[in-house]
Amino acid sequence: MAEQLTELNFREKTANGVVLVDFFATWCGPCRMLSPIVEDIAAESDGSYAVYKVDIDEAGDIAMDFGIMSVPTLILFKNGVEAARMIGVQPKATLLNAINSLK
Repeated sequence: MAEQLTELNFREKTANGVVLVDFFATWCGPCRMLSPIVEDIAAESDGSYAVYKVDIDEAGDIAMDFGIMSVPTLILFKNGVEAARMIGVQPKATLLNAINSLK
């Protein structure tokens, strides 16, 4: 299961390697549709990438820092720097291709 990040551990967890972060809200229907895909990708990780989630209602400062205007928003980080951003529900293959392109 993808760990949920907070304002206390966000920078540390996204600082190294390839990291996919799912910005979501519990009240968001498309977020609920995307969640099983994100969880599958997290479960399949071989350690070459990490997957985390950020609840925008609980971590509003992080969402504001990254200009999250709609959810779900997925941001791929490489060594702490935003490398790609996708908004809305994405197919698993699209997410895996994006992750693999950064490894």
